[in-house]
Amino acid sequence: MAPVPPGIRFLTSFNRDQWYRAFTFGLTFLLYTSFHLSRKPISIVKSELHKNCSHVMEAPSESSSSQQPVLHPELDCSWKPFDRNNYKQLLGAMDYSFLCAYAIGMYLSGIIGERLPIRLYLTVGMLTSGLFTCLFGLGYVYDVHSLGFYIFVQVANGLVQTTGWPSVVTCIGNWFGKGRRGLIMGLWNSHTSVGNILGSLIAGYYVSSNWGLSFIVPGVIIAAMGVICFLFLIEHPNDLKIASAQSSASSNQKLHKNWNGVNGHKDLYLQYKPGAKAQSWDTELLLGQESIGVCVPVQQVVVVKSEAEPSAISFMGALRIPGVVEFSLCLLFAKLVSYTFLFWLPLYITKAAHLDAKKAGDLSTLFDVGGIVGGILAGVLSDKMGKRATTCAVMLLLAAPTLYGFSMMSQFGLGPTIGMLLVCGGLVNGPYALITTAVSADLGTHKSLKGNARALSTVTAIIDGTGSVGAAVGPLLAGLLSAQGWDQVFYMLMTADFLALLLLLRLVMKELRSDRNRPGVAVELKEH
Repeated sequence: MAPVPPGIRFLTSFNRDQWYRAFTFGLTFLLYTSFHLSRKPISIVKSELHKNCSHVMEAPSESSSSQQPVLHPELDCSWKPFDRNNYKQLLGAMDYSFLCAYAIGMYLSGIIGERLPIRLYLTVGMLTSGLFTCLFGLGYVYDVHSLGFYIFVQVANGLVQTTGWPSVVTCIGNWFGKGRRGLIMGLWNSHTSVGNILGSLIAGYYVSSNWGLSFIVPGVIIAAMGVICFLFLIEHPNDLKIASAQSSASSNQKLHKNWNGVNGHKDLYLQYKPGAKAQSWDTELLLGQESIGVCVPVQQVVVVKSEAEPSAISFMGALRIPGVVEFSLCLLFAKLVSYTFLFWLPLYITKAAHLDAKKAGDLSTLFDVGGIVGGILAGVLSDKMGKRATTCAVMLLLAAPTLYGFSMMSQFGLGPTIGMLLVCGGLVNGPYALITTAVSADLGTHKSLKGNARALSTVTAIIDGTGSVGAAVGPLLAGLLSAQGWDQVFYMLMTADFLALLLLLRLVMKELRSDRNRPGVAVELKEH
């Protein structure tokens, strides 16, 4: 007999639950990748909505006395209404409208999400998000120049996109316990950066020729992923067990219905074997043979273990969980920095490095590549040390001077810019990724909740909703401050990182004190 190939042996080494866990990991990863993929195009298209039109010249006519080419007003290449001198404020207002709606909606989303089926809630959110993303792109197709139209689309899209994060974090938290949660969620959270990279590449491909497709294509993708979510998402491992039990009960009912009996007996019996555990009752068809034990007729009733489901936690109840307030406020400033880069980095590279929109968009993806590494590194370190707050604090401490270095090095060519983008991405997105994933899951299953896992969605929404306030304020401030020079923007980002660090100091001290108070450490110190 031929030996079983090693690849097959590897595949068969996983049980059914492990396969479903891996499937849920991959599916939720792709679902939230599509959310970020649909958010990224606006940052790529900004440089196309308002660009330098000095190269669009018209040759002088024969009747013109001047021999110099002149800029013809009808050949203005910017997209109205973003062709005005205050275009930075207008673009910032679009970012602010999306992020402000997202922040407000997030507080409601977690509470609603705990009371509705996650799969249906997420599906509706993804389909409507695809609709509004496409609608923004249709503004190009139908030549729409109304600022109100674009603001409305951004507000509506911000509201419906709040269905995503609480849903996927709750789902992944249901499937994965606390063991190596930092590593698992660090890997999983790379969907944010992967989505940003794909969104940048897709939007960059179309931005110069037809910027409407930079929105329409991502919109179609997220809507398609919504259909996949409806067809395949499993919210909780218990859902599989219930479905399996119902399938078994249905099979038994069919068997009993079709049973014609043996020796004149049509009853189905449940046989109890002496000495067996209470859980090991066997179902047998007694075919007139002698059996040892007690036989009890089985009625066609499915007995399901009934447990009182814990009620969903209140908003104030979630705020009282230790650490929720500190991490929420820390995320406010950490996300302020991250989303300022998300929405303004391509435009900054365009101005600082004098690159076109496509090249700047492609180069900006390196920030997200660094973010993937930073998120995984933060997860691994926090698992190893058992200190989430300390890990975030160290990365925030290093991020502030690195931002200043990036603002300086970006003036010295492509090579230094690439290096600093990778480093900045890791240090900026590392704490942000850790707080929104592993920390949120830890707090949502905190011991003070006494096993009430239904708090996870609300806790996740509170933390990410507070962070989204910073995400709304950051790009708006960047739009206002950039008019005075990009240095002012970087000073604002460094200040935000220091404030995020300060908000974690109490938790950091608590973690360090708990380390000193551990019995093993005390004995070791006494011996020395």
